[in-house]
Amino acid sequence: MSGTLWGIGLGPGDPELVTVKAARLIGAADVVAYHSARHGRSIARSVAAPYLREGQIEEKLVYPVTTETTDHPRGYQGAIDEFYAESAERLAVHLAAGRDVALLAEGDPLFYSSYMHMHKRLQGRFRTEIVPGVTSISAASAAMQVPLVERDETLTVVPGTLPEAELIDRFTSGDAVAVMKLGRTFGPVREALEKAGRLDEAVYVERASWDAQRVLPLRDVDASDVPYFSVAIVPSPLNTGSPAPALPGDASCGEVVVVGLGPGHTDWTTPEVRRELRAATDLVGYGPYLARVAKNAWQRQHPSDNRVEEERAAHALDLARDGGRVAVVSSGDPGVFAMASAVLEVAAREEYADVRVRVVPGMTAANAVASRAGAPLGHDYAVISLSDRLKPWDIVAERVRAAATADLAIAIYNPASRSRTWQVGALKELLLEIRDGATPVIIGRAVGSDAETVTVTSLADLDPAQVDMRCLLIIGSTQTSVVERPAGQVVYTSRRYPALDPLALDNAVR
Repeated sequence: MSGTLWGIGLGPGDPELVTVKAARLIGAADVVAYHSARHGRSIARSVAAPYLREGQIEEKLVYPVTTETTDHPRGYQGAIDEFYAESAERLAVHLAAGRDVALLAEGDPLFYSSYMHMHKRLQGRFRTEIVPGVTSISAASAAMQVPLVERDETLTVVPGTLPEAELIDRFTSGDAVAVMKLGRTFGPVREALEKAGRLDEAVYVERASWDAQRVLPLRDVDASDVPYFSVAIVPSPLNTGSPAPALPGDASCGEVVVVGLGPGHTDWTTPEVRRELRAATDLVGYGPYLARVAKNAWQRQHPSDNRVEEERAAHALDLARDGGRVAVVSSGDPGVFAMASAVLEVAAREEYADVRVRVVPGMTAANAVASRAGAPLGHDYAVISLSDRLKPWDIVAERVRAAATADLAIAIYNPASRSRTWQVGALKELLLEIRDGATPVIIGRAVGSDAETVTVTSLADLDPAQVDMRCLLIIGSTQTSVVERPAGQVVYTSRRYPALDPLALDNAVR
């Protein structure tokens, strides 16, 4: 009968933090295995020493390399993979002989541990059991005596080996953040924290739970004296005394940032917008758009009706003038028939002259609908709102005629609403005076949501009854093609335009 491989979590270093179960199994095992560097000393063995017994077989698994400098023909990863394979086979000999093996792991066996590499190679061949251990993150939080997260906050765990841009993104988008594997990565981690505006919140914990434990502000740490067994912790805003972490370039006074969530799916909200939303103390916007944003514990939401843009903008600016960091939320891109212009128009008033306003872009609905069909906006195109709520219908019609006469593809926003039902029919009649009835038309409805539909039709066959307030239309140009392929239909507008004289162009669009 084969033996059992026990993955034993030893906790962060204090032998008294070894669980009762782990201590029992260490003493009962036939074989105790542990990893070590070339110097032969093993921290894991020293933690487990009080629970070892005489007569046990010890398997010391000595790493061939500890840095990425190696002469191995397949480089560092090749050397490590070979070492893990050989080590697994050494343990397999004991297991096949019926001996139970306790493989020791600092912290938890499946959390940034060497144990997992043995587990993957031996699981399925032999019986395996995991004994969880206290992680260094939990020990660091206890050493700081500061909660990591509470309520709906999230904890992000990252290795310090990530590229700087990725670290900055994690620091700015996470509530609480724990950084593992410091050591030689401390310098880049510190720089990323500073660029993310969270350096002053960060705490350095060295050898958590050991007699040599140190806890101090990360800003004060000497980068030349940081061991591998250290972590950086950025507690959540609820536990740092600040409402939210500052963003790069933030002033101490309030500001308004107008953001675009994209047209529907959360995947279409950019990381930059996510960071801005997270950093805000106040979220202002149309109710259904605010409902798409996960509210953080320190934030206030201010929903309003969709027809009070000026009042909404003024409210956001008032909040910022009082020191708030206000995110005004739009769907799609805030600069396309959305809140950016409304906020800036109100911000131009004298009473708001000192309030900082920024605009952060988002994916537009036009681009989202176009992507679902192919590339109908691949050449010059116009973007026109069919709503006559803020401009006369005569102006709308004049602009549609101009775009159609110029042979531009046209993205039509706001084609209909509950109170506006006739404009799509009027648009169709107007375009048929200028464009051929075979001109491709795309109806994108609720694109980016579970209710998404995309219909490709022609101008002549366009049914206004199919169009509602959740739709966006794309009217093709003379160079827009609908191609039926075995792999699926595509619509595209060629980037090349034929050389036509004015008369030929006039005949083409008429």
